[in-house]
Amino acid sequence: MKARFETFTVLIAKISRNIRKIKNREMAEYGLRSAHVSCLYYLYLSESLTATDLCERCEEDKATISRALDFLEEKDFILCQSKHAKRYNSPLSLTEKGRTVGKQIVDKINCVLDEICNDLTEEQRLAFYHSLAVISHSLELCVNGISKAKTMKKTDSVG
Repeated sequence: MKARFETFTVLIAKISRNIRKIKNREMAEYGLRSAHVSCLYYLYLSESLTATDLCERCEEDKATISRALDFLEEKDFILCQSKHAKRYNSPLSLTEKGRTVGKQIVDKINCVLDEICNDLTEEQRLAFYHSLAVISHSLELCVNGISKAKTMKKTDSVG
């Protein structure tokens, strides 16, 4: 049992740490950190997002996103579209500089994903992502104090 726990937690921690290191290394020339990269990535994929949207997509807290947005706005990567409403609910968009860096971020992410999936078949890759989604959902249930057994009983009694 101990080896299973250690293997699981160590591998998840290593994956997370390596993703953060790759983000930081690849964006060092722009002075960007991991949270900045995530914000630029999601803004590049969308026309505009609010800070609230970015918190949800980046899986970061309000303070982290707020600091990241302050930095990105100060360095002319993003623009707050409304000067009247609170910034947290105001649409944010990329400047030309932000779009250029956002494109580079997307390209680098695709390159890294291609590299790490080289040794996996499409079937293995899909099974891996499915497994990650199941693990993530199960952990969320654990965090919220909900057991799968309780969830299944509720589902059975409804059906």
